Amino acid sequence: MALPLPPGLTPPEIAFLCEMELVTVIPRQRLEGLELLGGRIKPLNPPRRTNVPLWLALLLKRQRRANILPPPWLNTHSLTAILEHEIDHDETFSPPPRLPPQPSNNTLPTSPPFLPHNTADAAPDALPYHWLEIGEMLLETASDDFEEADNVRKLLRGLREVRMAKLRSGVEVLDAGGGVKMNGVGGMEVGEGRAFVTGVIDGLRNLSASREQQRKDRDRDEAENGYSGTAADYDDEEMDMQ
Repeated sequence: MALPLPPGLTPPEIAFLCEMELVTVIPRQRLEGLELLGGRIKPLNPPRRTNVPLWLALLLKRQRRANILPPPWLNTHSLTAILEHEIDHDETFSPPPRLPPQPSNNTLPTSPPFLPHNTADAAPDALPYHWLEIGEMLLETASDDFEEADNVRKLLRGLREVRMAKLRSGVEVLDAGGGVKMNGVGGMEVGEGRAFVTGVIDGLRNLSASREQQRKDRDRDEAENGYSGTAADYDDEEMDMQ
């Protein structure tokens, strides 16, 4: 019998979806156009820049047929500014990239990975939905296309730690019946934090069920024995049990 699958997408599945993101390449040699499921890829003519899916850009880079232009947000200046924003605003995440204006006709609105948030024309002051996966993949395969690859790697690590700590601290409001604001959270962050958040929610649910069962048992004992205690007695009993 097959084991049940975990809820939601796993990190490898999120990384697979990230490979559909468009990035900008500078081809080293001429290549014919391709007919893909996601649409037609224009012919590559050096040194003309072209936007292609990430998986194709990584393949061309490994074959030394093209260089990859890192998106504007993936440099030391932009990452430093975003990291400072994350540290200064400890209750919210940095705002995501602004969405383009929606067409007035009946066409469906676009969404990641069909938005140019990782091309050479992307916004330099916002982290896209797949920022963590994009950064790790490009640094692993095309580190020589970065001006300061080591510093970029350190800044990405710092951003990941700060944002994950912020996500974990946000679940404290769940005990009070509140909610967690997830605006600006990336895909891999959601996948990695899902187990922690669901674990907290399950623990709170079990505590609530235990308290409710204790209340029902107390009410039943009072009905059977005819005892009516005060609120202070109930508080003392709960303190002893804790």
